[in-house]
Amino acid sequence: MSRYLNPYTDFGFKKLFGEEANKDLLSDFLNQLLPENHQIAELNFRNTEQLPDIPLSRKAIFDINCVSQTGERFIVEMQKAKIHFFKDRSLFYATFPIQDQAKRGEWNFKLQPIYFIAILDFKYDEAEEKRKFLRDVALRDQDGDLFYDNLRFKFLQMPLFNKTENELETRFDKWVYFLKNLENFDDIPAILNEPIFHKAFATAELANLTREQYNAYEQNLIDYWGTKAAVDTARDEGVRQNQAETARAMLTEGFDEDVIIKLTRISPQELASLKNIPAEEFEKKPSRIP
Repeated sequence: MSRYLNPYTDFGFKKLFGEEANKDLLSDFLNQLLPENHQIAELNFRNTEQLPDIPLSRKAIFDINCVSQTGERFIVEMQKAKIHFFKDRSLFYATFPIQDQAKRGEWNFKLQPIYFIAILDFKYDEAEEKRKFLRDVALRDQDGDLFYDNLRFKFLQMPLFNKTENELETRFDKWVYFLKNLENFDDIPAILNEPIFHKAFATAELANLTREQYNAYEQNLIDYWGTKAAVDTARDEGVRQNQAETARAMLTEGFDEDVIIKLTRISPQELASLKNIPAEEFEKKPSRIP
């Protein structure tokens, strides 16, 4: 067992960022993502994990009411998730803090700014050349000009952050480095030798959990590993199927077998199996490929 908890688990994520006692950790982290005009002076949790009359799993997500340093109020919707159709769900979830602002009677429809922030422990971009660690999304018109600035999405694809300790340049870099590597740290790295991170490490240290908390975390960690293994397996099977389909098409076009093996990275045995499967049968039963 590691010294520190896994922040991608629901328990770990809430322990670091979802408790009243740790609002300073959340504020410090969010201020690295938010623009200067929306730096947080005060925040309060609201409607934690509540979706009225919607039977959907919504784990480790919470709405945060914020007041900026200039007095403006705004909302942050923060999520940790590994889910299908996460873009669709992100948009769906963002509609709730919009609807919550509706007032009874006369109302001019003026909305407080909303930021939807998702920390993702998976890559959602399918095309490798289009992958970005941080994606900042706003509503823009056909010329790329900003159309509406009060609804923004910020997605962090954590597997795409590969900076080492010596490469960290900003406080944001430090927070991401902390979150991505927390479970593997034995001690506090020199680069994170700051009061805010000392508190974060103390919060995340397993030895500081009660027996009840530790048991809850341990079960949560097992669930996390199971979900991650299932998702990884499904992804790997999808990659294998795509490789097989490409190899079959290349066979049909008369490509040399050595070229097919080199380009698709399937094994000679898999290629031999493909050669014995009629095209129509291959399309119907891809699972026959060993």
